[in-house]
Amino acid sequence: MPVRPAASWSSTLRLPKSSFPPRPLAADQPKYLKRCADDLYEWQSRERSSQKPFILHDGPPYANGSLHIGHALNKILKDIVCRVKLQEGHRVVYVPGWDCHGLPIEIKALERQWKEAKDAEHILDAVAVRKAARALATETVEEQMKGFREWGVMADWTKAWKTMDKSFEIKQLGIFQEMAKRGLIFRRYKPVYWSPSSRTALAEAELEYKDDHLSTAAYIKFPLTTVPECLRLKLGGLDNLSAVIWTTTPWTLPANRAMAIHNDLEYSVVRSGPDHLLIASTRLDHLAKQCLGDRPVEVVAESILGKDLQGSQYVNILRGGGSQPQPVIHADFVSADSGSGLVHLAPGHGMDDYEVCLRLGIEATAPVDDLGCFTETALPDEPQALLGKSVLGGGSGEVLKILGDKVLAVHKYKHKYPYDWRTKLPVIVRATEQWFADVGSVKDSALQSLTDVRFIPGSGRSRLESFVKGRSEWCISRQRAWGVPIPALYNEHGTAVLTDESVAHIISMIDERGIDAWWTDPPDEPAWIVSGLEGSYRRGKDTMDVWFDSGTSWTQSEQQADVYLEGTDQHRGWFQSSLLTHASASGRTGAPFRTLITHGFTLDHTGKKMSKSLGNVIAPGQIMDGSLLPPVKTKKKSNAPVSQALGADALRLWAASSDYTRDVVIGEPVLKFNHTALLKYRMTIKMLLGSMHQSARTAPLTKLDQIALIQLEVAMAEVNSAYENFEFYKGVNAINKWINNDLSAFYLEAMKDRLYCGDGGGVLEEIFSGLLKMLAPITPSLVEEAWDHRPEWMAAESGAHPSLRPLNEPVISPERGSVDSTIRDDITLIQSANTAIKAAQEEARAEKLIGSSLECSVALSLSPEAYAVFTRYAHELDSIFVVSSVQLNGPDAEPEGEWKYSVEFDGGRCKASVLPPKDSKCPRCWRYVAPVDELCQRCEDAVGVL
Repeated sequence: MPVRPAASWSSTLRLPKSSFPPRPLAADQPKYLKRCADDLYEWQSRERSSQKPFILHDGPPYANGSLHIGHALNKILKDIVCRVKLQEGHRVVYVPGWDCHGLPIEIKALERQWKEAKDAEHILDAVAVRKAARALATETVEEQMKGFREWGVMADWTKAWKTMDKSFEIKQLGIFQEMAKRGLIFRRYKPVYWSPSSRTALAEAELEYKDDHLSTAAYIKFPLTTVPECLRLKLGGLDNLSAVIWTTTPWTLPANRAMAIHNDLEYSVVRSGPDHLLIASTRLDHLAKQCLGDRPVEVVAESILGKDLQGSQYVNILRGGGSQPQPVIHADFVSADSGSGLVHLAPGHGMDDYEVCLRLGIEATAPVDDLGCFTETALPDEPQALLGKSVLGGGSGEVLKILGDKVLAVHKYKHKYPYDWRTKLPVIVRATEQWFADVGSVKDSALQSLTDVRFIPGSGRSRLESFVKGRSEWCISRQRAWGVPIPALYNEHGTAVLTDESVAHIISMIDERGIDAWWTDPPDEPAWIVSGLEGSYRRGKDTMDVWFDSGTSWTQSEQQADVYLEGTDQHRGWFQSSLLTHASASGRTGAPFRTLITHGFTLDHTGKKMSKSLGNVIAPGQIMDGSLLPPVKTKKKSNAPVSQALGADALRLWAASSDYTRDVVIGEPVLKFNHTALLKYRMTIKMLLGSMHQSARTAPLTKLDQIALIQLEVAMAEVNSAYENFEFYKGVNAINKWINNDLSAFYLEAMKDRLYCGDGGGVLEEIFSGLLKMLAPITPSLVEEAWDHRPEWMAAESGAHPSLRPLNEPVISPERGSVDSTIRDDITLIQSANTAIKAAQEEARAEKLIGSSLECSVALSLSPEAYAVFTRYAHELDSIFVVSSVQLNGPDAEPEGEWKYSVEFDGGRCKASVLPPKDSKCPRCWRYVAPVDELCQRCEDAVGVL
């Protein structure tokens, strides 16, 4: 008599043991990765070539260094988007790109040269720098591409573009030409953010702000030489009258050209010793405390309106003995919230100062060189006194020494200050001649183009709009060798020539000779000069801002992209530069993207931003190889460690399960949870592969099967909705909930008896298919591996791959039958009863009255409504609840037994009671439904057939 073996249910004689490994085999991973990525992308490109494409345009990663966890989050999210669209039936176009120009790559190239070169001249040679930078970028692109492919990212790698490609550079120069033709490119002497450490101008997007920057602040008095007549009468001819200013940048005082007050502020004059000092009235107490110490202060004049001070003049002794008096003017930004209520203006070193002075024709000068050191014009009377001194490295102190008794007080001041985000060193504001793009003229149309754009999360709209609204000009020139040249010519006087004809000619020359010829050809090479220009000309050395490079990457596609997806910092970077260049020169309506998705930064498990200095950086490979997880304990005699490596799917599941719309936490707790979930997927697939067989297709659908199909349908609909809304973490949560609550704890548990000892039917094939379809965008390697292990009878059919089957298709074929629609309304009540039964069983188990759930019977005391429901399932309830028998009673029934444990459900209207079994244990199926030492009737019938 065959009996049920005391072994796992998936390894019985009835069911073949699945060959699917509990953990991925490292040797098989490249095969599955190639199939589910490169081969899949190539197939869909070919087979769906006639379809309208879904385009995800790549925000190019920077070709500078190894991949980090932020890269993984970004690239995997993009890949999931593409796989979801592929599953929906689209032809996906995803061509990866790389941003290859700019200072960080140039610096690394220089560092290599310093190690290899023998002379400094060679190191500073622009041609050599460009050659080294190109080699470095090429090497990095290859390294990063290899990493992306190891993560299972599918893309058209053969067509990957780089901003240093000749074809890209020609298109970029074409955009520049179009903007110049429209009058949107101009050159101006204007203050810009200047990085002495990089020796180049920086855009706002290249800055980061340090909150604890320490400056040398000072209160300075400037002698007033003239005041308006009405004020002179009120003051009564005061001697030694000086205006007091406060500055956190004393090094800018040599460039002072005016002083600002606010018309509506009230000012007072105080006497301190022989001096009379002009200051905002509300700042008197502060001035006395900071500047005058124990000296007595006497207010000699008050209630002086700022507008009455306009027309006054003062002298700046730093400009020399023959300096002209300078004006006191109104400025809207002056307040009495800090300082003295009077502001010194250096239009060559301040953005606001420049705008105010420009309207009055006041000259902007900046006696500071590229290295951030004073030039000889800083102090006309003593050129050598400040020459060569760093303005950030003691320059303020030197200026204060020269001012002598004009300095009232000096103190250290901690405040927010801009830093170069690459060198991590402070920047200055310095007027230089730079090239600008007039974005003020196009920002209205750029903002209008965002009307039809979908933003995920929705807050991205206001964030991007605020950056665009706040810009009027974009400094696009950089003083570096590694980049795309600004195609301008300069005559012997330094005047720039930038006409449509000259730019077109230069582009044709670059197309013919290559972009490096701009630097390698002799400076006076006539071939570069467009015909019609008279005199001698030289080529410029400025290169374009890297944001202009990547911002024109929309030229790589002839159609509007369906999705742009990058980190939230790109609102001020790539998103903005793409939008502005597109509005300026594309000739197309609308934005370059239909949907704009942003993700947060990666944080460690304590919520800190990852950085090398903190030592909390996690490499993507550490997640793939499982090295961040604690060792697995094993009961095997060998005590050999069990590998925690789950490959690319472990990394992908982390990215997919994260709510990327905010900063994403990563650490051992998160990885442990995802590791457990991934192993659960594998073990579930292993169970399904070892349990489903072809004969189940002809077996009748039970109520339990229909419940499972409805639960699967609900889960797939929830996952599909989450995927469509790019809320992948909600999809993963829905999958986990379904597997743990509906599949493992309910259906598979209830199906054991039928699989072992019944007809072997069920809907495991439908569940297998549905599970793989839900997992396909998230863990494609696992899905490919599972599909490869499907039974031969399934492989012999021409069924579509799960990656190509939409989630909204019917979960069951018409040939299998249909689902009773009334069951949908009953599931909640049935699950409530199941939960109550399990709770009562746990009480009995705690008293060691039962072990297996089959060692009990169940009596349900039901309300009339519930009784009607459960009656429809009466012949299956013992299988559904995995007990030996179920008795249905009215609401007042009190079943009796040797012992009993009861738990209410359905809001207290019903009760489940667990009692001892009524019969003996069947030695074949282990249910307590047989006479002593005999088989139950079902097993008797089954054995009789053998």
